[in-house]
Amino acid sequence: MALLTFESRLIAFLIHIVLHLLLPLVIARLFFSDRWKRAWLIMLATMLVDLDHLAADPIFDPERCSVGFHLLHSWPAVGVYVAALFVPWVRLIGAGLVVHMGLDGLDCL
Repeated sequence: MALLTFESRLIAFLIHIVLHLLLPLVIARLFFSDRWKRAWLIMLATMLVDLDHLAADPIFDPERCSVGFHLLHSWPAVGVYVAALFVPWVRLIGAGLVVHMGLDGLDCL
């Protein structure tokens, strides 16, 4: 990623943020159609997982892979998020977190 221009990094960042907003919306509409607004808001709230970036130095590094680096983006945490998919009362939170980790993982490719 070091050879990318500022403009291409900015575009990639904006696409990343838009996907964090739109993919949970699509999932909410497809799988929770009777309560999609609530489902979408719960999945959006899982973006608070990014608060763990505040413990890093620097807080934002476009060259760093978040998954496996930050505490709430660690592989054991991802395992807990996947397990949450199988527990009905936390399924939406798990779905939001798994989607979040998946999108963050795309930045590592």
